[in-house]
Amino acid sequence: MTSARARRAGAAAALALLLAAGCGRDSGSGDAAPDAVADKARGDGSVTISGDDRLADTLTWRAPKVELDNNEVALEDALERADAALEAGDLDAGPGSAIPLYQAVLAHVPDSAPAREGLERAFTALLAEGRQALARAGDDDAALRRAREVAAVARSLRPGGDQVVEYLAGVDRAEEMAEINRAAEVELREGRLGEAGGGALAKVRQALALDADQPRALQTLAAVESAMIRRAEEAASEGDFETAGTWLAHAGEVREDVDTVDDARARVDTERRRWIERLRDDGVAALSKPDGIERARTLLARMLTLAEPGDPAVAELRERIDLAVHYGSFRPGQRFTDAAAGGRGPRMVVVPHGGFTMGAVDGDRDAGDSERPRRNLRFDRGFALSLHEITVAQFRRFVEATGYRTRAERRGFSMAYDERSGNFVRRSGVDWRSDFAGAPAAANLPVVHVSARDAQAYADWLAEVSGERYRLPSEAEFEYALRAGGRGRYPWGDDAPPAGTGNLTGGKDRSPGGRGWSNAFDGYGDGHWGPAPVGSFTANAFGLHDLEGNVSEWVADCWHDSYRRAPTSGAAWVNPGCRMQVVRGGAWASSPPQTRSSWRAPSPVDNTNARVGFRVARDI
Repeated sequence: MTSARARRAGAAAALALLLAAGCGRDSGSGDAAPDAVADKARGDGSVTISGDDRLADTLTWRAPKVELDNNEVALEDALERADAALEAGDLDAGPGSAIPLYQAVLAHVPDSAPAREGLERAFTALLAEGRQALARAGDDDAALRRAREVAAVARSLRPGGDQVVEYLAGVDRAEEMAEINRAAEVELREGRLGEAGGGALAKVRQALALDADQPRALQTLAAVESAMIRRAEEAASEGDFETAGTWLAHAGEVREDVDTVDDARARVDTERRRWIERLRDDGVAALSKPDGIERARTLLARMLTLAEPGDPAVAELRERIDLAVHYGSFRPGQRFTDAAAGGRGPRMVVVPHGGFTMGAVDGDRDAGDSERPRRNLRFDRGFALSLHEITVAQFRRFVEATGYRTRAERRGFSMAYDERSGNFVRRSGVDWRSDFAGAPAAANLPVVHVSARDAQAYADWLAEVSGERYRLPSEAEFEYALRAGGRGRYPWGDDAPPAGTGNLTGGKDRSPGGRGWSNAFDGYGDGHWGPAPVGSFTANAFGLHDLEGNVSEWVADCWHDSYRRAPTSGAAWVNPGCRMQVVRGGAWASSPPQTRSSWRAPSPVDNTNARVGFRVARDI
């Protein structure tokens, strides 16, 4: 404002002379100013547009009416207000804006140099503002409206000026682009993507033909691709992978050099995998029901339309159908898993029906009265046992699914191996997540530090989520499976264990600190001090791992001092509310006498330590 007032002071005398001349001049006479700015200033600010200009309706500007007295003071004040408005960026919005004020002064004093100069500066600022609005117009409708407003004002000031003509052409392009973009967005919202021609895709490509880098059009293009991908994924979720593939092919033609479609194909393939596995699970479940074979074959046929050749899930269901056709639901030695809570249960092995003699063999010097009297038992129907002990990973799945807290967690300790003393000691913070020494356990180790009640809770959960009759094995079932047809003191016979028999106490075994066993199988070594990953040793004749060693196992029976009055069916001998339960089978830290086939021991149902885990049985 200081510079404007100085300029005003320097031109005061000239303004007075111009006022005298201006007051006697007819603003509509033929003595028009030679340039467009002065010529426009004499009118009311309106421009009549002719021809086929597509923006004619939006480019007519009528200058706001300025009430201005025709005297020196009023005109000087108007010039100062116009300069202030110009500096503030208020160019054309109302009667107090720079351009209307300059025009009002020129209407009274056409030769006013300050008004001409100010109007020229306002015109330059106006075009600059318009160009800035044009730069944003592709993504901002408000900026496009402002660009049109500027176009109307600029055209009224200099109808034929080169800058104005060039600017108007830019507005025209922006308006055309905006219309195309809006039309593309309407097509997109109404679901007409244009995969077969037309639709949103055609519109957006029309826009990009005008400007290959136009952000709004590129955004719509990406949205078209996303809509096609979404349709592909919706089709996949319904199992219609043919339609999903068609939509992915369309999406792949929308944009180049992007990973979105490849990522979508990976998601659809994942969904395909889920469908294949779900069909496999449904087929397996069908086989246990009347007339389930035909249902399973139908599901297999559906799987074959989805899976690649050699798919393992397809092979599994095909084999299960073949077994059902030729052997009924199961066969001796068969391994299987059940669907359980969105995943798979433990691998099971069908133990064949048959008979055996339970209890200590005659002349066994290490046997106690609890292993007698010997008795003959027969299983008229086979049953299934888990291939190996339940692992840490399998138990974790149960805990995560149910929120179950084990006995060791609730009381805060368990019995773990202490390397310094070579004994088992009470150690705080040890639970099912821990290994034999209390360190974090690997997922494929047998779970230890679990009580009999913890083991029963896992079996109950597995039965619930699978719909099958899972349970802890009976003591008779355990010994029958452990012997696997043998009649010796040990599962492998009467002599020393052959190499690779199992995780036993061997004379060659050494702890991390160099300790050895004081009572062990001479000359035997298995390379482990503590439990080994399940299944690390050869399966027995029934196809089961680790029954003779690794960890001892809880069975369902309550403890009784002998087999007198035990069930003759081989079922578990259970008394309501019993506090002591039976542990069977040798462990990594068991002496040779504790590895005998008939060995059994009592343990409180809440006891937990690093030597005892469990496996599950299932009725078939």
